Amino acid sequence: MKINPEIFKAYDIRGIYNKDFDDEFAYELGLAYSQLRKKELGGKKEINIVVGMDMRLSSPALKNKLTDGLTDGGVNVADVGLCSTPTFYFAVARFNYDGGIMISASHNPAEYNGFKLTRAKALPMSKETGILDLKKAILEGELKKASAKGAIAKKENVLEKQVQRALAYVDSRKIKKFKIVIDPANSMGAQYFDELFKHLPCEIIRMNWKLDGTFPAHEADPLKPENTRDLRKKVLEEKADLGISTDGDGDRIFFVDDEGETIEPGILRAVLSKIFLREFPNAKIAYDIRPGKITLDTIIENGGEPIVTRVGHSLIKEQAIKEGAVFAGESSGHFFLNMDEGCYEVPLIVALKILEELSKSGKTFSEYVKPYKKYFHSGEINSKVKDIDSKLREIKEKYKDGKQNELDGITVEYPDFWFNVRPSNTEPLLRLNLEAKTKKIMEEKRDEILKLIRK
Repeated sequence: MKINPEIFKAYDIRGIYNKDFDDEFAYELGLAYSQLRKKELGGKKEINIVVGMDMRLSSPALKNKLTDGLTDGGVNVADVGLCSTPTFYFAVARFNYDGGIMISASHNPAEYNGFKLTRAKALPMSKETGILDLKKAILEGELKKASAKGAIAKKENVLEKQVQRALAYVDSRKIKKFKIVIDPANSMGAQYFDELFKHLPCEIIRMNWKLDGTFPAHEADPLKPENTRDLRKKVLEEKADLGISTDGDGDRIFFVDDEGETIEPGILRAVLSKIFLREFPNAKIAYDIRPGKITLDTIIENGGEPIVTRVGHSLIKEQAIKEGAVFAGESSGHFFLNMDEGCYEVPLIVALKILEELSKSGKTFSEYVKPYKKYFHSGEINSKVKDIDSKLREIKEKYKDGKQNELDGITVEYPDFWFNVRPSNTEPLLRLNLEAKTKKIMEEKRDEILKLIRK
């Protein structure tokens, strides 16, 4: 068995296939996970676990070995096959399974793969809530087969039911016949968009649609501007109303307006906050601490209660559940609904809500978002740093006259600019996100802080 201990990340298990881990590791993970869930669920007679996979070339082999490990560990497997991560979460939560494992490396390049792990209600396992227990069990060889083997069954029609559930959140008859360009980057978003748009009057122009784990067009990471360049260009060429892009496993969603401009996730989160506060007056809305002040402004203006969280999809979900937040959004394009069945990413509901809102407004997308473009954002800028802790102390000292918060790294606020510097959970990097009231201040302060970080 190949295993690099570094594959156990903050929110999932991920690395280069056949270098950092192999098929045999997937078997051991299945055994370890089944052992952990049996211990957590005490005397429960039957434990039923969902297994799904993305379109990566290594996913089928990993799924076979993972399933062998789970069933040898004595749990039953519900196989949902090829699916997006939100479809996987929906299956776990909606049908009351005891947990699940999704085989995916999200937006990483083709040579990577990995595993996203959940408990019941699609509650994620993070480094702090189970991943390190699995690491210990696997590395120390504390694994043994169960006396009775679990069964495997196919779970059919999950995607169709997920789409029907999403459509229940809007009045689809009021959605206009928009012209929409969609680029899922040869990844799992193509699957759920095909099913969703069967039920809508929109004209869809498909880009990079065929599922292909080699990512022939571009990386499946829409947060990087180079990966949405073709989409933005196509929206203008086609005179489309908007564009949509998703990442490798389809749990992050991004939008482009009719002028070919990417909508910042912070602005999209603000729009969605307003929509959900209309439906749930005075509700709590959660968002991560990275700058995106328009979200805070919008929550307060619309009578909501802002809840600030650490960065990371598993952390924001846990906080949303704990606080009872109705909606949560992360600056990286993850958007969550906290429902009775669970709290997880809902890109289909997000797409439907945006289409419904634009239909009602009678405005173009660019006209609609213009009032939200109040601040100037640096984007996330990474810097390699030898001693992360000492660098954070330097930043804290230099900006001690600002309002400081150490929830995740160091956040400092001044009247005309604010920023967050936090360490990466997986690499020796510091990540800077800065926002300001003018472009000039944003550029000056961005460069000033980067100089300090990189000296």
